[in-house]
Amino acid sequence: MPTETFEFQVEARQLLQMMIHSIYSNKDVFLRELVSNASDALDKLRLEALRDDSLGADVSDLHIALDADPQDRTLTVRDNGIGMSRDEVVELIGTIANSGTASFLRELKEAGDTATTDGLIGQFGVGFYASFMVADEVTLLTRRAGESEGTRWTSSGEGTYTVETVADAPQGTAIVLRLKPEDTEDQLYDYTSPWKLREIVKRYSDFITWPIRMATRPAGEPAEQADDAAESGDAAAPEVETLNSMKALWARSRDEVTDDEYHELYKHISHDWTDPLETIRLQAEGTFEYQALLFIPSHAPQDLFLQGYKRGVQLYVKRVFIMDDCEALMPSYLRFVKGVVDAQDLSLNVSREILQQDRQIQLMHRRLAKKVLSTVKDMMTAHPERYATFWREFGRVLKEGLLGDPENRDSILGVSSFATTHDKDQPTTLAQYAERMKDGQEHIYYLTGESRQAVENSPHMEAFQARGIEVLLLTDPVDEVWVDTRPEFGGRQFRSVAKGEVDLGTAEEKEQEGSEREKQQEEYAALLGWMAGHLTEHVKQVRLSSRLTVSPACIVSDTHDVTPALENLYRAMGQEIPHPKRILELNPKHPLVTALNRTHTERPDDTAVGETAELLHSLALLAEGGELPDPARFVKLTADRLERSL
Repeated sequence: MPTETFEFQVEARQLLQMMIHSIYSNKDVFLRELVSNASDALDKLRLEALRDDSLGADVSDLHIALDADPQDRTLTVRDNGIGMSRDEVVELIGTIANSGTASFLRELKEAGDTATTDGLIGQFGVGFYASFMVADEVTLLTRRAGESEGTRWTSSGEGTYTVETVADAPQGTAIVLRLKPEDTEDQLYDYTSPWKLREIVKRYSDFITWPIRMATRPAGEPAEQADDAAESGDAAAPEVETLNSMKALWARSRDEVTDDEYHELYKHISHDWTDPLETIRLQAEGTFEYQALLFIPSHAPQDLFLQGYKRGVQLYVKRVFIMDDCEALMPSYLRFVKGVVDAQDLSLNVSREILQQDRQIQLMHRRLAKKVLSTVKDMMTAHPERYATFWREFGRVLKEGLLGDPENRDSILGVSSFATTHDKDQPTTLAQYAERMKDGQEHIYYLTGESRQAVENSPHMEAFQARGIEVLLLTDPVDEVWVDTRPEFGGRQFRSVAKGEVDLGTAEEKEQEGSEREKQQEEYAALLGWMAGHLTEHVKQVRLSSRLTVSPACIVSDTHDVTPALENLYRAMGQEIPHPKRILELNPKHPLVTALNRTHTERPDDTAVGETAELLHSLALLAEGGELPDPARFVKLTADRLERSL
């Protein structure tokens, strides 16, 4: 059949130029696309040879070969795979010029969102056309296994392309790129350089199943002379090297891989010099297949909480590298996890650089998160020392999931540890806390604050310490937020010891204390009412306290009000919220309070009574680390009182 010349339609020419110059952000991906296509061709030949004994194809040495000629500025990507017939070349390679181009462009313009646009472009499978980013002319020579004649397709990516039949084409496909003139100012894109080809293959195609080989010629020696030398056995024959490792550890059985190999892969993808704390393998089979090899580092990076921190795992499709730091596969609170996910099929855009958020991705996201959390749970019981390291390094970031992942909230709480009044040196899990709960205790008690010392010394803790009731000491900024959502664990609600009323003790103890409480309420009723009016600008209520045993007073929030720390956190994020007044609680057994009550009864108009009330409020604020409404007045009142006491 003679050579046929075809013209690109105007729409097709515009579309081709758009794809060449706009779709890909990195020129290097052209080689990834060609190698990926070659790998697919080898896979298809192996499968076809198993199905059809009469195919007559040579499958003894299936491979991909790169041949760079710096003198002629050509790069050839060759495989001995399934190849294509003439009709397939016209159908597959020439798709961009078919009669559907006009309708495709119309649909492209009408597509409103990026995902739809990517899906339309992806229908054309134009990875091959990425070659025109780096080449002035592309020649494809191919022969389908089992056929006697081959086909040559040639185009400069401009107005025309040619298709001709070739009698002596080898089995498989060879793509010859006549590279554009070398840019002396940009040596990064010299695709005849062996080191550049090694770099691209190592980055994108290192785990391809088939060997990717490259023949390195002596400097200045043309391709024909090197080939003759190779056939004659001359010492100057090119040296052939295999560029890819072909070691996809996630695709091999556990018995075939050593810990050292796992650790080497982790260090390669994470740039960390230490071994990982834990290795996680996952293989999903069924309608959607993928494999994952994940690692939990042994220490947190310094930039883990910085805005620009790169998170996510590496994404491969059929062992072809697609992207680093694929955020869509791992929730933010697991951003420290490193590893590889290799899927058999995914919805990708034409450049494979942007992942569409489809159902498959969501399923992988959920499955991977659950697998990591279950691994941490196993670590708690099987390797408590490892778990202690994990929580010390990553506990703070893991707790972010209590806010952003309600589906896994119980799992996250189950693998969380907290500082506690039970043990100053060892944190406790919620399951351990529940085992130590007092008879009749209904809630899990906690207190938030800036530091352990500040929380432990808070007056809100006095009654709990006196009764030996364990309290969780929450000092991470995220704790202020997640506990405010009122989650529960194991059927028990979380309760702040600095909020609402405190009702401690057994039923018998409460009955015995009931009469005393009624007597105290009657005795202090006048003082409480007067103080509420005197301090009305700062508090909404003054009442007697059941949580104080040593301090004279404390400030508490109402049951459903936000704490001052959470209020400040919201404002720091630019969210203005109403400032709720709080409650002042007095210890009826403290000498200062009893003296104030007596003085108020005897001399209700005495200036000292009002000043003492203000001082009690200020002292309560200082005891919890709060800010005084009028520091200068507090200093003056304190100085005057000290002076009168001397």
